[in-house]
Amino acid sequence: MTITLLFLFWLGAIIVTYTYVGYGVLLWCLVAIKRRLFKATPPPVKNEDFPEVTLVITAFNEEGVVEEKMRNCQALNYPANKLTICWITDGSNDSTNERLAAYPDAKVLFQPLRQGKTAAINRGMAYINTPIVIYTDANTLLNAEAITAIIQRFEDPKVGCVAGEKRVRQQKTGDATAGEGLYWKYESFLKTLDDELNSAVGAAGELFAIRRELFEPMPDDTLLDDFILSMRIAAKGYKIAYCRTAFALEDPSADIKEEEKRKIRIAAGGLQSIWRLRALLNPFCYGLLHFQYVSHRVLRWSITPLFLFLLLPLNVALVFMTGDASLLYLILLCFQGLFYGAGFLGYRLAKRQIKQKYLYVPYYFLFMNVSVIRGFFYLRKRKGSGVWEKARRAGTTAD
Repeated sequence: MTITLLFLFWLGAIIVTYTYVGYGVLLWCLVAIKRRLFKATPPPVKNEDFPEVTLVITAFNEEGVVEEKMRNCQALNYPANKLTICWITDGSNDSTNERLAAYPDAKVLFQPLRQGKTAAINRGMAYINTPIVIYTDANTLLNAEAITAIIQRFEDPKVGCVAGEKRVRQQKTGDATAGEGLYWKYESFLKTLDDELNSAVGAAGELFAIRRELFEPMPDDTLLDDFILSMRIAAKGYKIAYCRTAFALEDPSADIKEEEKRKIRIAAGGLQSIWRLRALLNPFCYGLLHFQYVSHRVLRWSITPLFLFLLLPLNVALVFMTGDASLLYLILLCFQGLFYGAGFLGYRLAKRQIKQKYLYVPYYFLFMNVSVIRGFFYLRKRKGSGVWEKARRAGTTAD
């Protein structure tokens, strides 16, 4: 019995540590070795012959952000005659379409039936034939050079998808969603290294682009259309490039309840993606991409959260069952207690709107992992449906 507990405890500790710290360290070391062994490839010569691009914005009841988003699109530093702005507004029953009618440069694809974001993308892509398609959200703002920076990465024929950077606007009030910004900074660090080593592992829907020829329709109930679409392209042997000079800025969730909606849905989509991208779990076919995919995504969306919360009861049991070694497990239990205590204190401060970002880190970390477990039940409940409830954003009305 003690041997089994010891095995489970240390296996769990290794998996949790590797998932959230070890992979980043290992990735950094691999990239450092690659830099020493191989000279950096010079960037491709800038092509002044700009290709035609379609900027796709899928929106459901986004009347509150139409004007700001259109101003942002019109301010993009890209030839206007080469850029098509396409809104897909399936199911919208507010004034989104009426407000878009004031912009003759906006192409609007609308149907009264709401089937979800993935179904809207599948339908809209039938009307798009530009060689490059860029996807962005209605409530995000792009930097002026975003499209130009993305197009430059496509000058490498091995690149089939370009992922932009997601940035979260800092809020003045204290809330646990401050952890969202820290999380995305760490994600950006990992994606940069993933890109340099081989390929980024998926793209975020706030801003990413693909070669039109590589698009394949996805099941309408797909929850993470951005991840599935980009990883399917990677599975074909193309690279997902990560472009930090193209970024999408958005507000954090209005509060932790709204952030909870997002995290549970994303976790459910992650579990769904593991099954639908199961071919990538074969290391003999996908090699380095398999290693990155499992290390960066699969572990986070599957066994790591389970082991994380199993470590505490296992640690308690080992304190009473290991005899001379109990002091070691008592010390480890104290560290776990301090971490959970910091997380609880971060939760209490968030409830009082007191800003202390260092306590938000353990709180947001625990919150994310609880959301993964809850995502399993969300997926079972919503199986077959790609429609989900939007989360309100601070300063805006929708996710």
